[in-house]
Amino acid sequence: METGSILERLMSSVMTELSDKRRVHTLGVRDTALALADRYGADPEKAEIAALAHDLYRGLRGEELNKTVKELGLLDKYLDNPNLAHGKIAAIMLEKKYGVEDREILDAVAYHTTGRAGMSTLEKVVFLADAIEPGRNYPGVEEVREAAEKGLDEGCLRSMLGTIEHVQDQGAYLDEDTIEAAEFLKENK
Repeated sequence: METGSILERLMSSVMTELSDKRRVHTLGVRDTALALADRYGADPEKAEIAALAHDLYRGLRGEELNKTVKELGLLDKYLDNPNLAHGKIAAIMLEKKYGVEDREILDAVAYHTTGRAGMSTLEKVVFLADAIEPGRNYPGVEEVREAAEKGLDEGCLRSMLGTIEHVQDQGAYLDEDTIEAAEFLKENK
């Protein structure tokens, strides 16, 4: 894997294909992921690649989203659900378009929204960086940031529990990966 070339191509995509708001968020996730990788022992190049790629397909909506979900053979639960679909799409496209074959990077991108049971350190870093990058401002973000200072698992679990509560309060679909991830972290504390 030609890391330098992949990073250059990803950065070009971030700078030219994302909205200003999404670009600022993505760069914040990258910077936060690099800091977390350094602190918690994840590979910084992998963290940077995953962070830059994580939201490349977040803007897909409506027919374009559903067409992409079907073309890539993703489950029907991703239809009309950009929140859940974009990470799965980005992971597939990271492999197809950018030539990334590293399963750890692909999983970090695919599960950056939901988490999953048994996440690697890199997956946790990207998941948490997405939740706490400096531009994030939602109820409970400071508690997640404080938990992240105590430990990677603590930060991820705090974020997941907040997500579970928020999604359930909204009456929206809650992905089972998030529930299983939170249970896994609780059991392995």
